[in-house]
Amino acid sequence: MSRRDDHLSDDDRILWNLVARSARPLKGKTAVEIPDIIEPKPVPAAAPVNGVPAAAKPKTPHVSHALDDQTLQKLKKGRLPIEGRVDLHGMTQDEAYSLLLTFLHRAHAGGIRYVLIITGKGSSSGGAGILRRAVPAWLSTPAFRHLVSSHDHAARNHGGSGALYVRLRRIRS
Repeated sequence: MSRRDDHLSDDDRILWNLVARSARPLKGKTAVEIPDIIEPKPVPAAAPVNGVPAAAKPKTPHVSHALDDQTLQKLKKGRLPIEGRVDLHGMTQDEAYSLLLTFLHRAHAGGIRYVLIITGKGSSSGGAGILRRAVPAWLSTPAFRHLVSSHDHAARNHGGSGALYVRLRRIRS
């Protein structure tokens, strides 16, 4: 039987490591150390074609793309409607994650295309907020990938760096 670990994507490995860190060992058992850095697997060189080495096609992870400039400008100027919004201020990461996933599922099922996610800018001590950093990363994970087409920072009038525009995928008939 092969190890399932060999078939996980980098996103899945990162998510699994986050979950594994939060687990506590049973009574009488010792905790297993989980490494902080995931070593990238070496990419095999492409075979030459007609004596010319083929350029290795860069493997792009399944990450949501940024909004195109035209769409971003329309959202900023209000020419494209923001059909839903969710405010995650003051929530823990667990609360924010569940609310965001539920919100995006409902919005997607309702045929909504553009939503605004308000994360807040973080603490006043100069550090970037936890949700401000975490939400864009969440949007690129497998749980959100089938819902989110792209995302980008919002305009100043919509919350600036403390908010995100999100384009949801179309519902397939």
